[in-house]
Amino acid sequence: MKTLQSSYPYYLNNQAVYANEDLEVTDKYSGEVATRCALADAQAINDGIAGAARASEPMANMASFEKKAVLEHCVMRFSQRFDELAMALCIEAGKPINDAEGEVTRLIDTFRIAAEESTRMHGAMQALDISPRAKGYRGMWKRVPIGPCSFISPFNFPLNLAAHKIAPALAVGCPFVMKPASRTPLGAIIMGEILAETDLPEGSFSILPCSRDGADLFTVDDRLKLLSFTGSPAVGWDLKARCGKKKIVLELGGNAAVVVDADTQNLDDAVDRIIFGAFYQSGQSCIGVQRIMIHEDIYEIVKQKLVAKSATLIKGDPKLRDTFIGPMISVGEASRLHGWIEAAAAAGGKILCGGTRDGAMLDATLMENVPLDQDLCVEEAFGPAAVLQKFSNWSEAISMVNDSKFGLQAGIFTRDFYKVQQAWDQMEVGGVVVGDVPSYRVDNMPYGGVKDSGIGREGIVFAMEDMTEIRNLVIRTPPH
Repeated sequence: MKTLQSSYPYYLNNQAVYANEDLEVTDKYSGEVATRCALADAQAINDGIAGAARASEPMANMASFEKKAVLEHCVMRFSQRFDELAMALCIEAGKPINDAEGEVTRLIDTFRIAAEESTRMHGAMQALDISPRAKGYRGMWKRVPIGPCSFISPFNFPLNLAAHKIAPALAVGCPFVMKPASRTPLGAIIMGEILAETDLPEGSFSILPCSRDGADLFTVDDRLKLLSFTGSPAVGWDLKARCGKKKIVLELGGNAAVVVDADTQNLDDAVDRIIFGAFYQSGQSCIGVQRIMIHEDIYEIVKQKLVAKSATLIKGDPKLRDTFIGPMISVGEASRLHGWIEAAAAAGGKILCGGTRDGAMLDATLMENVPLDQDLCVEEAFGPAAVLQKFSNWSEAISMVNDSKFGLQAGIFTRDFYKVQQAWDQMEVGGVVVGDVPSYRVDNMPYGGVKDSGIGREGIVFAMEDMTEIRNLVIRTPPH
């Protein structure tokens, strides 16, 4: 079994800095301190931003093959350090080892896609002579890096969601400063260690764990041209209000729904996917299944199957292969969600399974008949709890999905093409997943939401577009 180092640095302008050991990183299952990490102060953050500003020109001037080589080096080294990355994730995030290994695989996929796309910074020719006054004019455009970027990544996917910011930035030639989540900094730090092995220009990257109080420069500093934030809606919209003139991408929360129509033929398959979507990595996913909408004709049988499947899930030490449900990120978060479950029960909701908590361990919980004004229905649970709801027709199901301030992704089980088309047209979400749960994501697809779920899209190509500006060229041919 791979073990953690006794301490970790932060990375400032491509260099490891063992400034202190102020940040304790706990084993989320045992609660014990697993290692320590250097914590950046305001001066270090300022120095990182200054370094990124200096690196803008040399990064922009990197040839495509040079950027590709950096990304391919990362792919190779991530593969070589696969077990170490997975175990670090398992410890710092409490993520079951199977899920942790899956995330390392996605990290590698993300950098591999970025390596491929780094040589595809296409532009286009454009005819401008659309009227007599424009005769003799033609145009062309290209994409150029936007400049220094600021990234703030969350605790629930410390590797993959950091990768979705770092890899596109390297592919287009943008220097960056990153604040990883303080509770799960190790994955980003190890990524920094691997980046430091490359020939990136000095100042190209800084990875700086810091306190929330000290993180203001990541948002307000005018030297930064883009802020990409993944995290809670409350924090995200506050950052948008304070970020000034810079471009912003927000990947925020969800309250994802899955719809099971009466024509679903393989109910066992649907149930397997729903249980996975609701409870993988203890439900701590912004596209985790939270609302389960079932046609009234099959409601009882699907409910019985969901409860039975939930009972088979093994909870416990995330380092063990059989464990499916590990701890939530903290006792406080588990207590918060447990309170929502108890409030929903007190309001008339029925607990079908689960509903109990031991420290940071919260049982997989399914409920029905929960009043729609309860937090468990309205807010983002971000834990292993889901609510069953009944519908009678497809239009009603779509309305129920849309009855939310969030709109990230939705999943639908139906064999009716026209219902699929209606859902795609009418569901107020960033993506509709057919024959599966909203929790499904492949790393090259456009990913993001509407309403309180954010603005902008991730997915390598789409992030690259956000991290570049179009620069136009107009050419006039004088009359002969």
